[in-house]
Amino acid sequence: MSAWLIIRAAGPGVTVQDAGRRGSLRFGVTPAGPMDARAFAAANLAAGAAMGAAAIEVSLGGLELTAEGETIGLAIAGGEFDIRLDGAPLPFACALALEPGAHLVIRAGRGGAWCYVAIAGRIDLPPTLGSLATHTRSSMGGLEGRGLRAGDSLPLADLAAPPRALLALEASWLAASEEPIRAVLGPQADYFTPEAIDEFLSARWRVGQRSDRMAYRLEGARLAHAKGHDIVSDGVALGAIQVPGDGAPLVLMADRQPTGGYPKIANVIGADIGRFAQRRPGEAFSFAAVSIEEAVAARRAQSEAVDAGVRLRPMGGEISTELLLSANLIGGVADANLPLEKE
Repeated sequence: MSAWLIIRAAGPGVTVQDAGRRGSLRFGVTPAGPMDARAFAAANLAAGAAMGAAAIEVSLGGLELTAEGETIGLAIAGGEFDIRLDGAPLPFACALALEPGAHLVIRAGRGGAWCYVAIAGRIDLPPTLGSLATHTRSSMGGLEGRGLRAGDSLPLADLAAPPRALLALEASWLAASEEPIRAVLGPQADYFTPEAIDEFLSARWRVGQRSDRMAYRLEGARLAHAKGHDIVSDGVALGAIQVPGDGAPLVLMADRQPTGGYPKIANVIGADIGRFAQRRPGEAFSFAAVSIEEAVAARRAQSEAVDAGVRLRPMGGEISTELLLSANLIGGVADANLPLEKE
């Protein structure tokens, strides 16, 4: 029997994303992929899906789903969204069985900007350049290269047995934190005055309303340039913090352009990209400078935490060996940081 996920409603920015389109950056092709790779990894681990498998990325606009054909195992992880199954509230990180006709609703909740719905199986769409990652600006990947909308149908394949009970998902790396966002200064820090560097590290910043998957525009201080605001265009990494002529920083995210001509004052470290991505417009935060060695150590520690897997805790009912096996308590190998491929 065939199975589909039927989209009953979807806000802007709800897309199909896998680990990203690797190997084509040198040709000007943006990798895309998840905004919060930590949450994406947690959802796939909990669902028993292949690491890097395509999942649905849900924005603050929310999502409503039903299943058709077969009962589908799903896992959800990310921000603290309001999740309800046929009106009953669920944990914001969980694994569940979605029966045909049941109504799953995901809405913005207490915190966070993104969450992921992973499938115990796979989304059966044709890849573009080896990936299902959606990049809407180039109409590439996912479902017809666009965001999901009401009436869409996602075909599924290779379904595994769904969990027989609702399971709460626990992963240490998903814990919310108010600690500063860590960044490595450079590579063009010399294009800014010493006062601008101090201001960058001491200011309270807010994510602006003009933010999306390409870049988060920051509101707060205006950073003064020492050598002008133009450089010879060079490659940009995930988390690069460009400062254009108006002095308002732009943090480049999953749908970033491959190259850029504004000087970069710093780069958010890989271990903190997901935490930064979960900031909503208007939320305040600060930056803290760290060394490259500290950034590598933080990234390694996060990867080791993901390698240890997630914990799935039954929310009630009998706990049997069959249930535990279906819950997929995994200690598999994963890299939550999705390192940039050398181009």
